[in-house]
Amino acid sequence: MFEVIVFTEGQTEEQFIKRIIAPVFSPSQIFIKPQTLNTSQDAKGGAISFDRLKLNARNTLRQKPEAILTTFLDLYGLDTSFPSFVEAKQLTDVYARTTALETALHKTIVEHVDCRPERFIPHIQPYEFEGLLFSDVEALVLTEPSWKNVLEKLKAVQNSFETPEHINDSYETKPSKRLENILVPKYKKTRHGPLAAEKITLSVMEQKCVHFKCWMTNLRGLIG
Repeated sequence: MFEVIVFTEGQTEEQFIKRIIAPVFSPSQIFIKPQTLNTSQDAKGGAISFDRLKLNARNTLRQKPEAILTTFLDLYGLDTSFPSFVEAKQLTDVYARTTALETALHKTIVEHVDCRPERFIPHIQPYEFEGLLFSDVEALVLTEPSWKNVLEKLKAVQNSFETPEHINDSYETKPSKRLENILVPKYKKTRHGPLAAEKITLSVMEQKCVHFKCWMTNLRGLIG
C-alpha cells in the first residue's frame, strides 16, 4: 500500500485529483490524496512560492515517512522563486522547460528534506490544468447543453497547436482564458473543470498530452 500526497494550487485541481485520478489507483492500493497548499497563512489557491512549497514538502515527508509526495502545479504563473526558473524560461520547447524545472525541483527538495529520491515525484503541467480539457473538445461541450454552439471555435483553438499542452502562456491566451472567452455560459473553473474532465476521460488526456502521461506513468510505476 502507498499513500501519495499531491500538492495542488486550487480547488479545481484538488477535485480533479480526487474525482478523476484517485479512483484509478485505489484498486492497486495506491491512495492518492490531494492537498491544496496555502499561498499565505490564511489563503488557498493561486501561485505558490517555492519557500512555502519547500516548507510543506519537508513537513509532509518527515511526518509521513512512508508516503510519496508529488505535485500538480501549473507552468503558467509559476512563481519566479522556483529553482532554475530563469534558466528554464530561456527554453522555447515547453517540454524541455517543464523537465528542467522538475529536475531542479526534485534535486532541491530531496536535498532539503534529506529523503530518498523516489519519495518525491515533481510534476509541472504545461501550461495549466485547462489545457487537458482541449484533449477532446467534443466531449468538453457536453458539460453544458449550449456549449455545443461554439464547438467549431474550440476546434479552431485545438487545431492551432501541436498538442493541448502547447496552448500558450499569457494571460489572454492561456487555456482557461480561452475557455472563459468562448463558452456561454462562461466557464467556471471550480464547477466545470472536474465535470468536463470526467467526460473527456483520463485515457484521452494521456493520448493527447505527453507530459501528463509521463506523470501518470510514474505514478503507475509505484505499483511494481
